[in-house]
Amino acid sequence: AAGVGQQWVLVEMVQAFYEAPAYHLILEGILILWIIRLLFSKTYKLQERSDLTLKEKEELIEEWQPEPLVPPVPKDHPALNYNIVSGPPTHIITVNGKECINFASFNFLGLLDNEKVKSAAQASLKKYGVGTCGPRGFYGTFDVHLELEERLAKFMRTEEAIIYSYGFATIASAIPAYSKRGDIVFVDEAACFAIQKGLQASRSNIKLFKHNDMADLERLLKEQETEDQKNPRKARVTRRFIVVEGLYMNTGDICPLPELVSIKYSIFLAVLELSGVGNLSSAYLKSFYLSLIDDIDLISANMENSLASIGGFCCGRSFIIDHQRLSGQGYCFSASLPPLLAAAAIEALNIMEDNPDIFQTLQAKCERIHKALQGISGLKVVGESFSPALHLQLEESCGSRENDVKLLKRVVDYCLNSGIALTQARYLEKEEKCLPPPSIRVVITVEQTEQELDKAASLLKEAAQSVLN
Repeated sequence: AAGVGQQWVLVEMVQAFYEAPAYHLILEGILILWIIRLLFSKTYKLQERSDLTLKEKEELIEEWQPEPLVPPVPKDHPALNYNIVSGPPTHIITVNGKECINFASFNFLGLLDNEKVKSAAQASLKKYGVGTCGPRGFYGTFDVHLELEERLAKFMRTEEAIIYSYGFATIASAIPAYSKRGDIVFVDEAACFAIQKGLQASRSNIKLFKHNDMADLERLLKEQETEDQKNPRKARVTRRFIVVEGLYMNTGDICPLPELVSIKYSIFLAVLELSGVGNLSSAYLKSFYLSLIDDIDLISANMENSLASIGGFCCGRSFIIDHQRLSGQGYCFSASLPPLLAAAAIEALNIMEDNPDIFQTLQAKCERIHKALQGISGLKVVGESFSPALHLQLEESCGSRENDVKLLKRVVDYCLNSGIALTQARYLEKEEKCLPPPSIRVVITVEQTEQELDKAASLLKEAAQSVLN
């Protein structure tokens, strides 16, 4: 019975062989031959060795050219040909040995050379020394740091504040402290470079909306809401953030914060202020920050402009700020702010609180020069009338960015030779997400007199007439 069964199986195999399609048999045959080849062939072939003579080796070494570690930079690049400042960059600045009126430094409230600020810094220098030589968690926390954080929180009307020793690192550290891989960040396309680097470090999913376009932001939020409904499990573990600037340094525009708060969909909202707290009028602060403070989850600003110090700070609710003390890389790993600079910032806050009219003075001067700069042939003013940092852009491009930059540099040089110090806005062109057009930046401070503001506006018109026309 067993023999009959085996014969029957054999007959079925032969019958199946005859009934199989031709292509199937050809494919199986090829596979069988390939397996046989793999079994009997060598796994590798010995390469014939070719010994070079000493002369041939030397010739090959001489011919070899290594790739440059960095791309070549032309010798006339602005970063390699900077103006040299002698003395403090105050109201009157000495540039390349020439005395000029300063319209370039972000000394908005004129506190950089203030006697009270300098005295506070000198007293701190005698008490604490120059630096700290340690991060905040490693004997780098001084009593003056805690006092400054308390004063900043009180000034901004928030529960708590945290200070950093480097302004750029403040924003670049705060963003990745909260937003991680897989999270979603909605950010204005005109965001400054510090925000861009913070977003890059977070490795989050970035969604750009058009500059100050709340309709475009709402469109993105609704699209995300639709996607979340398709995958609710993923949506539950994905955090969402909105990141904007209070005053955009690249454009001089203000963020429409009331509209933003009304459509934020309960998403974490961060308002970052690269230009620094106190650089705008008190009316602006009340309208766009303090009246909406409960709707803003995190405010970040630097102390390198209005406070005439170094570093930056973040403020908000205590549980949000405390997280940065554990996750903010610039806070955890960098040496803390030198006590003398913390003392200087405290004294600057004292002056701001004791002299609130200083903000109205600054606003009036901003509006004066904004109006005076209107109608310059070939140039257009970009920025709000109360912004202390305005941009002058070409009305029509010369055809290339390089030519536009050179043309604006001639305007800046013309003004510098006539006693007005201006500067061009500088960017890392290959790394900017949305590269702004070339521009001349005009910075207004409370120290500039009305006559000096009018002189600067008149000279810019004269320079534009001479260079552009």
